[in-house]
Amino acid sequence: MSLPTPSHDAMMQALATSPGLIVPRLDWDRPPWNRWAFQHIREILPTAEVWRGSGPTSELPSALQDLGKVTFKRRDDSKSSVDNLIDATFTDGFIVLHCGRIIMERYANGMTPRSLHLSQSVAKSVVGTVAGILIGKGQLDPAAPITSYLPELAATAYKGAKLQHVLDMTSGVRYSEEYTDRYSDVGQTDVASGWKPVPPASDPGFRWPSHMWEQVLGLKVQEVEHGSRFLYRSVETDVLAFCMERVAGKRLAQLVSDEFWSRLGAEESASFTLDPAGYALASGGFNATLRDYARFGLLHLNQGTVNGARIVPEAWIIDIRRGTHGLANDYLRQSLPNGLYRNQFWIEDRARETIMCRGVFGQLIYIAPEDDLVVVKLSSYPDFLNLEFSIDTHRAIRAMAASLTGTR
Repeated sequence: MSLPTPSHDAMMQALATSPGLIVPRLDWDRPPWNRWAFQHIREILPTAEVWRGSGPTSELPSALQDLGKVTFKRRDDSKSSVDNLIDATFTDGFIVLHCGRIIMERYANGMTPRSLHLSQSVAKSVVGTVAGILIGKGQLDPAAPITSYLPELAATAYKGAKLQHVLDMTSGVRYSEEYTDRYSDVGQTDVASGWKPVPPASDPGFRWPSHMWEQVLGLKVQEVEHGSRFLYRSVETDVLAFCMERVAGKRLAQLVSDEFWSRLGAEESASFTLDPAGYALASGGFNATLRDYARFGLLHLNQGTVNGARIVPEAWIIDIRRGTHGLANDYLRQSLPNGLYRNQFWIEDRARETIMCRGVFGQLIYIAPEDDLVVVKLSSYPDFLNLEFSIDTHRAIRAMAASLTGTR
């Protein structure tokens, strides 16, 4: 008997009131299920807490403005308002901070200020931030070979690659990021990470990795010279995280809490999804509240400090914003024509210092030092990627920034 597939609008209510409606494990991140699932990961997958610590919450003063009526030109040249964008792009949470104050905050689709929302690849920037802390402490060296931290990888395509290569996703390792192909490398990551079961009726001769470390050890093909190209591959962040765990002697969730989350002044503990071996998925398994993602954005906006206390080395923040070795490819240029990728962050325009954390299905943290602006958008798109939604969101943010700074 096939499971019912209610509309997006009915999903939240249906799951709350219909005990017989079960989210399928194979498709929980696909529409319409993701409308509910992204806010309820702990009810679907095993997770590890990223403790907020016992310190005080970092206050976010509020000075609300009616930015919803700000208009901008969409990619198709039609005119839209920010309110229309929020409604049309499957937004769950949207917050804008200017000069450190909340000036717009919206919740939709059943999300509340206490809801943890899956960040997808925004997690990469969280992990990259903690890597910067460890680099500042001298525990990691971007110029060091990965095999100096993980000697087991000498038998893989990562032999000869440096830590900076995985930070910038410029290793030459073959890993296919084809989200709709269940047999692709990222499809295998779905199984290795514990996110998905082995697809039913799959080839019985196909060997699926049983956990993330096993998948990394199985990456044997080097396509190009390390450092010669940018190619977005999620597994690079997991290789980085394994290096971090090795030098720190801690699991990733504990490491993120100790070095970062417990010092951020977060309102809530965060969480990571866990693979069958207990590894926290660095490349996409982080969950937090809307305001706490905004606090993460403020940390970077304020050059690594929270209320005057330094958490991230300033040199690391500057390297993300101004690093000279970031690369791009045609895919990146579709949405960011003059953009780069550096240290697990997206650079909007190499001529500016605006950086972004981005994840599939519409997750975004936008950090613009030039405008003293942080914007967070949490979403549950019906598609992994939607170029039109992405470009329209950037245009809406720039229109809001212009209205705030008087440059329109």
